Amino acid sequence: MNLDQVELHHLYRVTKVHAPQGGPHMKGQLEDIGFLPGEPVAVLRKGLLGKGPMMVRVGASTFALRPSEARMIEVEAVRHV
Repeated sequence: MNLDQVELHHLYRVTKVHAPQGGPHMKGQLEDIGFLPGEPVAVLRKGLLGKGPMMVRVGASTFALRPSEARMIEVEAVRHV
């Protein structure tokens, strides 16, 4: 599943970051800020009505991601936070 599909406050592990067609640099940017295979990740908050930016914690850092960016991050469930 992708990060935009996960439940709030559950812990997941990054398995892969996909490069969008026509934008391979986006994969590198996400990896540079910590979205690497094996890293723990949790969605802390989603935008109003599930749209807009979401607050995501990866490792010890917190970021805001667009839904389109979250769709590029493949994750697997670990356990409830």
